[in-house]
Amino acid sequence: MLLIILFTTGLLAGTVDAIAGGGGLISLPVLLGLGIPPHLAFGTNKLQGTLGTFIATRRYYRQGWISLETVYIGVIFGLAGSIAGAVLGQALGSDILKKIIPVLLMLILIYTLFSPRLGIREEKPRVSEYWFYIIFGFVLGFYDGFFGPGVGSFWVFLLTFFLGYSLIKATAYTKLFNFNSSFIAMICFGLGGNIDYKIGLCMAAGQLIGGRLGANLAIKNGARLIRPLFLSVVTMTIATLTYRTYLRSDLMIRFANQYSLLPKVLIVISLFMGLLFAYLKINRSLKN
Repeated sequence: MLLIILFTTGLLAGTVDAIAGGGGLISLPVLLGLGIPPHLAFGTNKLQGTLGTFIATRRYYRQGWISLETVYIGVIFGLAGSIAGAVLGQALGSDILKKIIPVLLMLILIYTLFSPRLGIREEKPRVSEYWFYIIFGFVLGFYDGFFGPGVGSFWVFLLTFFLGYSLIKATAYTKLFNFNSSFIAMICFGLGGNIDYKIGLCMAAGQLIGGRLGANLAIKNGARLIRPLFLSVVTMTIATLTYRTYLRSDLMIRFANQYSLLPKVLIVISLFMGLLFAYLKINRSLKN
């Protein structure tokens, strides 16, 4: 039964990750839920996730969605940024980023909701690919090494916004950059003895199928499949980071004990429903 759970988790995480990223939001809670120590769960998750990302990247490349003519610059600078971020992260900690990232992801979510044509087809780039990959390759590589959550969502959004990539092309390139940083992280966890290879390889078997399946589904269905999954992954990432950063803080716990949170919860739900209603209305008017 445990093997079936691990394999199925890898399959589901690999499929979702190949389409819109965020597979770790599925696989990591399962590993932690099985009672695996956090450092071992993170390392094992990197092992299975890296193999799934490799399969998805390979599939996108073989289908012609990735060109290595310019993107290698982003890979090189992303590698340099990942190493710098990992080294600095161990020395400084990531408390500030934990508070900022949910806000940035919320801005991406809102912008994407109200830009229904973003990534539907390729547009004219706003900046040079060369300088984009130098700057954001290093910046996002650094962030991935320093902190990490949501890096795939940042890649997809920036590739569509600045380079005018379609959602499927942006997703393909994101898989390449994710593989680059995940591979380095996997080696670091392995050298530190923080990988359970039996569990990791069992999940990786599901990832190998899921990565290929997800890439095929994304290639076949394009933005109509990638967009809703991307929005779902961003929303889940925001909810996860907000819970870990704010709702579990001592200040929030004391506030909850002193005041009723029901009015605040109702306000948040009302705002979300308002955004959803506005998005559906705009989307329907564009179709008409």
